[in-house]
Amino acid sequence: MTSPTAPEIPLVYLNRIYTKTGDAGETGLGDGSRVSKTHPRVVAYGTVDELNSVLGLAVANGQFPEDVRELIRSIQNDLFDVGADLCVPPYEGENPETSLRVVESQVTRLERAIDGFNERLQPLNSFILPGGTPAAAFLHLARTVCRRAEIEVVRIPKTEAINEQVVCYLNRLSDLLFVVGRICNDDGRGDVLWTPGKNR
Repeated sequence: MTSPTAPEIPLVYLNRIYTKTGDAGETGLGDGSRVSKTHPRVVAYGTVDELNSVLGLAVANGQFPEDVRELIRSIQNDLFDVGADLCVPPYEGENPETSLRVVESQVTRLERAIDGFNERLQPLNSFILPGGTPAAAFLHLARTVCRRAEIEVVRIPKTEAINEQVVCYLNRLSDLLFVVGRICNDDGRGDVLWTPGKNR
C-alpha cells in the first residue's frame, strides 16, 4: 500500500505499552495501514528485532575486544533503521534525502569491517563448528538469525516493493558475524573444524 502522507522520519512515542489494537491479529505499519501480524513485512521486521536481541545477549554475556563491542553496538542501532525501513512501505513521492532508509554507505561500512577483521584470520579449508568462547557462540547464533531475517525480507518483493539495500545489509551482516565470531575464538585459532563423516 502506498501513502503520500507517510512520515519522512518516524518518531517514537512509548507512553503506553499496550494499546489493545492488535488483539484481532492485526498491526499497524509505519504508513498507517493495518495488516495481519503474519504479513511478510511484519514477520521480516520481527525477525530483525529478534536478531537485535540476540546481539544484546552477546554483548551482555560475552567478553569482546573493545572494537568488536563498539561495532556490535553500532550494528544494533543500524538494525532499528532496518526495522523502520521495513515498517514503512516505499511510496510515491518519497524524498530519498529525508526518509529513513538503509543506505549504501551502511552496507559499505560492513564490508570494510569484514575486510579489516578477515586480514587477521587464516583461510579456512573446512566449515567450523559453531561455538568456542561464549562471545563466539552468541555471534554464531546471531548469524543464523540474520540469515533467517534475510530470507524473510526476500519474500516481501513477491507482493510489494522494498528497499534493496535492506537485503544487501543483512547479507553482509551475516558474513560479518561469521568473521567476528572467528575473531572471538582467538582470531580463529580456537575454531573447531568440521570433519565430514567423522562419526559414521
